[in-house]
Amino acid sequence: MKVVLFCGGLGTRIREYSENIPKPMVPVGNCPILMHLMQYYSQYGHRDFVLCLGYKANTIKEYFLNYKPQNHLDCVVTGFGSNVELLGKVESEWRVTLLDTGMWRNIGQRLWAVRDHVKNEPMFLANYSDGLADLNLDHMVETFKKSGKIACFLAVRPPLTYHLVDMGEDGSVAAFHSSDRSDIWINGGYFIMRPEIFDYMREGEELVLEPFSRLIADNQLMAYRHESFWRSMDTLRDRQILEDLVERGEMPWCKAENLSLKPATLAI
Repeated sequence: MKVVLFCGGLGTRIREYSENIPKPMVPVGNCPILMHLMQYYSQYGHRDFVLCLGYKANTIKEYFLNYKPQNHLDCVVTGFGSNVELLGKVESEWRVTLLDTGMWRNIGQRLWAVRDHVKNEPMFLANYSDGLADLNLDHMVETFKKSGKIACFLAVRPPLTYHLVDMGEDGSVAAFHSSDRSDIWINGGYFIMRPEIFDYMREGEELVLEPFSRLIADNQLMAYRHESFWRSMDTLRDRQILEDLVERGEMPWCKAENLSLKPATLAI
């Protein structure tokens, strides 16, 4: 399946990085979070990517146009760089479509702008490009196929970073404790859609507002619950958590058999 990746946002909540590079290019370990996400889809066999560019689009274009696997793999160099022998395995080839969908467009507008690239697909994947998960994508896809619905999104519980207070009506405190769980379910930014989604969209609309409301009215939207690892890189603290996982070699979004592979060592 084709994978539509929304890469055009400003990333204002992680401004320390995004003032210089687009948010999907913020590094996690030795490569951008975008490459971790693309490798995640690649390990499930989905290697045809459509990147919706916007803010600092040239940065992402230059990364792929000048991509060299030897920058990520161990190698032997002779002839002062004229000959390079790769010592590691280069994974399966990707097809990457780079489309400038405008700097100020929302997610719905970006998807609408690339509709001609997915309109003939039975279904396609899409992602916000700023979060990683240990989602069993095959199971999510199979569940969606059986549903017969038009769109599906990943529902996750957001990690809590605050102390929780249980209190009475008079303000008396019954308990004060920390928790990493929540009873709230949110949109985790992983989508599966059929081309019929565009029948529910109007140009200029945000995806999860008007179009999703129309899908709900027709009972054509489903949520796939995911209770395991998920982390969106909204802040520097989120990035540091992902960075620490990579440094320890603990990457839940990478299948166990691929953990020995260095991210971004792929043929493009």
